[in-house]
Amino acid sequence: ALSSFHSETGVKKVKRFDRQGARQDMASFKPLTAAYAALEAPGGAPVLKPYKFERHEPGEEDVVFRLVCCGVCHTDLHFVKNDLGGSRYPLVPGHELAGVVTHVGSKVTKFKIGSKIGVGCFVDSCLDCAYCKQGDEQYCTKGMTMTYGFDKTYGRAGPADSGYTQGGYSSQMVINERFAIVVPDDYPLEKAGPVMCSAITMYDPLVHWGAGSGGKSVGIVGIGGLGVFGIKLAAALGNKVYAFTTNPSKVAKIKELGAEPIVSSDGEAMAAAANSLDLILDTVSAKHEIPQYVDLLKNDGTLVMLGLVTEPLAFSQLPLVFGRRSIAGSLIAGIKVTQECMDLCAEKKIYQETQLVPCDKINEIFDKLESVNDTPVRYVLDIENTMPKPEDIPDLI
Repeated sequence: ALSSFHSETGVKKVKRFDRQGARQDMASFKPLTAAYAALEAPGGAPVLKPYKFERHEPGEEDVVFRLVCCGVCHTDLHFVKNDLGGSRYPLVPGHELAGVVTHVGSKVTKFKIGSKIGVGCFVDSCLDCAYCKQGDEQYCTKGMTMTYGFDKTYGRAGPADSGYTQGGYSSQMVINERFAIVVPDDYPLEKAGPVMCSAITMYDPLVHWGAGSGGKSVGIVGIGGLGVFGIKLAAALGNKVYAFTTNPSKVAKIKELGAEPIVSSDGEAMAAAANSLDLILDTVSAKHEIPQYVDLLKNDGTLVMLGLVTEPLAFSQLPLVFGRRSIAGSLIAGIKVTQECMDLCAEKKIYQETQLVPCDKINEIFDKLESVNDTPVRYVLDIENTMPKPEDIPDLI
């Protein structure tokens, strides 16, 4: 209930919670939220406009935070355009949320008012299935509740009858603390959002396929935002890293990041790398040839597909059979591993290259992502300074 919440408004010192009752002396939560949303399915180029809506009333285990910034992921563009089907409008995208806690429920233990906080790609799951219980909520057998555009099935992302989830291109968020990430005090909020999307997409397969303790030969295919984070994480974990690109102009950048560059169109260089890698993380999100990368794997090596490619990819079974090699896929990570990734990035000072942009430039950013999807720069919306106030946004007609 609202009465069980603290607000940062006018508070100089956080008091202990009265866990048996509600505090009455704090300013109440105001549900009206400003946002940028796709109001309808685009007929041409995506157009996001100022929009306002109400966040659900927070409960005892919920945290409310004001958004400082939110990263812009290419997946946001896919959902706005309904590329994957099933998008609902109005749609507020954004699953790289970073901000500062303003209210905490009476049973919250992970956060206090003023804490830095992050939210990634999902905000709820059943918590009853085997995958949820082992910490892989992203593979929930009943389906995770993604941060935007999904039904509130399990009740922790709001009442089931309160519509569907809305994301981080918004002024505030309500989240059950079970699905929130603690952002270390010394980690910049501008850099935090991408950790819960691009960094964790790379970190989880590194750990799952045995490179978490170092000593492996790891290949990274595609040197965009995912690939750059992959190089940094794989190296920080103590692995030898090779980076594959179709663009020779990225060779200098790859060396700067500490990886061995290989241009995939260079047949001689690719032949020299045959049978040399324990693990390859393929970040390419367009149809491409993968047999050349399978040939680079050692026996028992694994090629992990991370890009969202909707067209079938062709490959021969023979290199797999005769080398006990595998082709696999991976999708973000559960909350526990995501927190590990955030803590590692803070400890090792691993950051994605970001560019802070005003909220009203989001359509221009989408245009750039539509035309060029291999930039290592992550665009981040400056929510704190450029989001309109909800009272200044006109009602929908």
